[in-house]
Amino acid sequence: MGTKSILERLSEGIVLGDGGYIVELEQRGYVVAGAFTPEIAITHPEAVRELHNEMKLVGCEVLQVMAFYGSREKLETVGYGDMVYEINSAATRIAQEVAGDDMLVAGDLSTTWMWEPDDNNSEKLVADMFDEQLEAQAGVDFVIGELFFRLGEALLCLDRIKEKTGLPAMITMSFRENNITEDGFTAAECAKRLHEAGADIIGLNCMNDPQRMYPHIREMRDAFDGYLAAQPVAFRCTDDIPFFTGLPSFPDKLEPTQHTRYELGNFAAKAKDMGVNYIGGCCGNKATHMREMAKALGKHKETFHWNRRAGISMSETERNKHVSDIA
Repeated sequence: MGTKSILERLSEGIVLGDGGYIVELEQRGYVVAGAFTPEIAITHPEAVRELHNEMKLVGCEVLQVMAFYGSREKLETVGYGDMVYEINSAATRIAQEVAGDDMLVAGDLSTTWMWEPDDNNSEKLVADMFDEQLEAQAGVDFVIGELFFRLGEALLCLDRIKEKTGLPAMITMSFRENNITEDGFTAAECAKRLHEAGADIIGLNCMNDPQRMYPHIREMRDAFDGYLAAQPVAFRCTDDIPFFTGLPSFPDKLEPTQHTRYELGNFAAKAKDMGVNYIGGCCGNKATHMREMAKALGKHKETFHWNRRAGISMSETERNKHVSDIA
């Protein structure tokens, strides 16, 4: 586990999170498109380990536990509802082993699709599901609650993280057609309410590509004085359909819509200029995208250049020597 906490690292500068997992694993043949549940942590742990290793290699500073959609009710839809602990704990263990002493490990909670406003029964059901996952994700450095379309569920997630773990909490909202949550709050209002409730990091993840996420980033950045996170998808959306799950290509024809690595590198640079403190990627962000983000933020240890004449990839030092040798 990392020696400095997430808040200590953020106080010193921008932190680079990791990229997307579940869609990438589907494209590699391990996960069923549509359900996108994390039983892969026990059925193919080597695939999760490899993807974590790739994120570590390219300069990411945080590994997020691959437990997206790892709640009991969601896992029940694919027949794994009785294995919540096994799946969440296995995913946590894999991330911790890969992270070692160099990286932080973030626990992961996500929208359950079971929360309803002013419904005490759903409130208890969702709280219990969050608690069950948190118990299985023991030993993480902080916890990320992600993909919330309703502020009420996001606030409940924050409450359970603080109550059960006392760890720093990062909560990210997601928006589809506009900047309004399904329970009627703007992006700015979400940022303010989460900040007042004690969230340590607040921001955005998934749904929108960089271009469609920038307005939400500006709105949140103007709304509160605290650590801001942004993790867009790497699939090209449109002004008419600003969220990738609404595209005709979702869920199994996404490849032609994917952004290049350089477009996500540009996002990292712009997000930094906009005052984002925690920068990462969500669905579609492969290791190559994250490497360009790391380069843009000065976090990639060595830049390699393709030399067309030599036909090889070489480091900056090697490139300079090669140029002098042939000059």
